Amino acid sequence: MSDLSRLILDRIRDVPDYPKPGILFKDITPLLSDPEAFAAVTDELAGLHTVDKIVGIEARGFILAAPAAYRARAGFVPMRKKGKLPAETLDASYDLEYGSATIEVHRDAFAPGDRVLIVDDVLATGGTARAAVELVRRAGAEVVAVAVLMELAFLKGRERLDGVGLHSLVIV
Repeated sequence: MSDLSRLILDRIRDVPDYPKPGILFKDITPLLSDPEAFAAVTDELAGLHTVDKIVGIEARGFILAAPAAYRARAGFVPMRKKGKLPAETLDASYDLEYGSATIEVHRDAFAPGDRVLIVDDVLATGGTARAAVELVRRAGAEVVAVAVLMELAFLKGRERLDGVGLHSLVIV
């Protein structure tokens, strides 16, 4: 196991039965509060690819993507839950391991041909990441890869990203 993987895993807290009974929530707040760990994760994400924009998926993806975009000298684009963005949007609906949701991005968030890295905290069933890929492509940009802090391999989300590069900082 790499030093970065150990650093990350040592700072993720399991919270049983959140947000619903039967779900084991992976709490990243201990990692975020550790300056060494947060900087290491930010540097790793920022150095994955040369891109024009980095997308952060609401809400914890914002926390990881915004500083990575700054470090990479790329623009930051938020993907938000339906109804939270003020201008004209594109939307995509998807299923979660415990429900369904819709995310949106501003229709003008990308220039044609922009190279985009999509960042989120956890890859579970892959629905959110798949919807994000669809939105970036519909907006006329190129998805270079999806990057996540943690991949929950037992939920097989990777299978929903066929043809898209995936970087998981840790796999559990």
